[in-house]
Amino acid sequence: MPPKRHRRVRFGPFTIDLISRELHGIDGKIRLQGLPFQILTILVEQPGEWVTREELRQRLWPADTFVDFDHSINTAIGKLRRALGDDSEEPRYIETMARHGYRLIAKVTADSPARISDPAKRKLESYVAPTAVLLAAALVAGWLYHPWHRSSALTEKDTVVLADIDNETGDEVFDPALKQALAVELGQSPFLNLLSDEKVSEALQMMGQPKDERITADVGREICERTGSKALLTGSISRIGSHYLLALNAVSCNTGEALAQEQGEAENKEDVLKTLSQASARLRAKLGESLPSVEKFNVTVEATTSSLEALKYFNVGVTMRRKDGDAAGIPFLRRAIELDPNFPLAYADLALSYDNLQQRSRALEYARKAYELRERTTKREQLHITALYFSATGELDKEIQTYELWTASYPRSAIPRANLGADYAMLGRYEKALPELQEAVRFAPDNVNVYTALGAVYLGMNRLGDAKTTFNLALTRKLDDGGLRQYMYYLAFLQQDTAKMEEDVAWAQGKPGDEDLLLSVQSDTEAYYGRIKKARELSRRAVDSAMRGDSKETAAIWKVASAVREAEIGDDQAFARQETAAALALSPGRDVKVQAALTLALIGDITRAKALAAELEKDYPTDLLLKVYWLPCINAAIEINKGNGARAITFLEATTPYEFAGGLTLFPAYLRGRAYLLERNGTAAAAEFQKLLDHQGIVQNAVAGSLAYLQIGRAYALQGDAIKAKAAFQTFSCLWKDADPGIVVLNQAKFEFAKLQ
Repeated sequence: MPPKRHRRVRFGPFTIDLISRELHGIDGKIRLQGLPFQILTILVEQPGEWVTREELRQRLWPADTFVDFDHSINTAIGKLRRALGDDSEEPRYIETMARHGYRLIAKVTADSPARISDPAKRKLESYVAPTAVLLAAALVAGWLYHPWHRSSALTEKDTVVLADIDNETGDEVFDPALKQALAVELGQSPFLNLLSDEKVSEALQMMGQPKDERITADVGREICERTGSKALLTGSISRIGSHYLLALNAVSCNTGEALAQEQGEAENKEDVLKTLSQASARLRAKLGESLPSVEKFNVTVEATTSSLEALKYFNVGVTMRRKDGDAAGIPFLRRAIELDPNFPLAYADLALSYDNLQQRSRALEYARKAYELRERTTKREQLHITALYFSATGELDKEIQTYELWTASYPRSAIPRANLGADYAMLGRYEKALPELQEAVRFAPDNVNVYTALGAVYLGMNRLGDAKTTFNLALTRKLDDGGLRQYMYYLAFLQQDTAKMEEDVAWAQGKPGDEDLLLSVQSDTEAYYGRIKKARELSRRAVDSAMRGDSKETAAIWKVASAVREAEIGDDQAFARQETAAALALSPGRDVKVQAALTLALIGDITRAKALAAELEKDYPTDLLLKVYWLPCINAAIEINKGNGARAITFLEATTPYEFAGGLTLFPAYLRGRAYLLERNGTAAAAEFQKLLDHQGIVQNAVAGSLAYLQIGRAYALQGDAIKAKAAFQTFSCLWKDADPGIVVLNQAKFEFAKLQ
């Protein structure tokens, strides 16, 4: 065994200078400092002998040192092996005994000891040994506790990778539940910036791993490197008798050194969530969050749910929804609320899922329940639940206020910005929507929904090139879902790219929640071109697909959407009435009733239309768009059917600030144009129909978009402008060149065009 007094020792092609603390190889000096070098010197002192991890711990850190020993040793050994070019599977220099220790298996030789007289030597050794220990302790303590160490602390811009909890208890309930609980705890912090699930999934794909791969410490470190994250947060739970020991560790992704550590002991299983909450709050403070912030944003996850089983199913539901779509996660979320009927986050996620699946009545039911329980949640989740509730009730103004407050409280969060942008677009305020969604993309570049919303706004602004760039960027990042495909389809329609439209419909085939959506979208296109039989068939398939997915309300929406279309064309009132009745019988929710009332108004069933309108006004008194958009349209359609254009125009005055609303096809302008035609005011009518032609990114493939050419032709004819009238009629005839024969509106158009010759 070479004594410490030797200046240099050798093994293999390497030389260690113990005085200058340098490692040299064949090609010169090898950079190896700090903990890896210290471990190497310990190993060369005892070549061929096992050095336990506990021995390393005792020699490298004083007893009261606060550090993640296991992780620090693992990281140091990894760096040491890389420096030596060694392989843990087939070692040439350092052999590992799993969970026990290490030994140097290469032969070690030493230089002659430095010539020091015995008295001087004894004096030097008596000084060096304790001094070296004290110096090492001082260096470690100084690194951990000195104010300069703040340079390694986290900032608000740093991202943190959250690993799965290492469960040593044998109780499977802790596996998904504790990580979900920790994500909720840390997610309420406006300081900490957890790496999003989308970015984690993307990193796993780049690593050749499944999206749902367990995030171990090793996997987490690689994710750190790939995403440029600053810290990795790991945790463990173990059992000591009836007690449970929880440990949380934050380490630097770059160095592997400890940033913060917290522990807590729960007396029983029921106290685990409370202990986790307490430990995570202390950890947040150690990572750099101010104490006032920790105190302000610190609702325990136990308040959200005390059921580990419920939390487990909630986690699975969220994961399934992210992985396979909204429909896939619903059974697990429903199971979570069966286990804990007062679980607000589960109700909120169910509301969101049903809303995305067009099942608005169910969405309102669960959003209302979540809202009633919102005080049990964190500040962030309260804002989320409140906004979700106002969205379900249609109180767009209050929803916008909530998102503005959310953005102010969590300025780096993409969710409120994305939804705020979508709400602005819903009100037709595209210039306000655009910057919010651009910021949302910046904060959440791996969230498909923000690309969809941004692309939709670009369509609403007729910026088709920017919309295409946005959608392509999402696909480049391997982001895709039914909502994105829907708006990609609209873009392809506007660019007359039939192949791309067919591709998007084919993509959705067999995907619950997506197939029915794209089939309904395609049915609108067929109606746009007058191919009514094909439109009906596609709508029928959309309804069947939704029913297979147990989405009755969605099926009813596709059925009544077909009825509205037929009513606008005005060719088969019996079919429109039949589809409306079937939709109401299937699921008489708010959105179905709105479209049903509009259909009945358009075909002249005034008594039933008024009755439905009265029901809507009574049942949804706070719904903004119902008051300022849909009810005025229903009442205007009734008056147009009665031949009273002036009264229809009066009803439509309320819609003026909102008629460019995103996704609502400029229907008030279309009705107002028809009302002006009744009043024989060709100039005013032409101006209204021109709105539809000038804003095709809003109208998209709605049948009113093609009918607008016919109607504006009639308006020009009223003005006596035969040239413009003939051009408009010709455009309509061209669009409907493959229309089903015998459609009344097409025959009327041909007759009116002939009169202009």
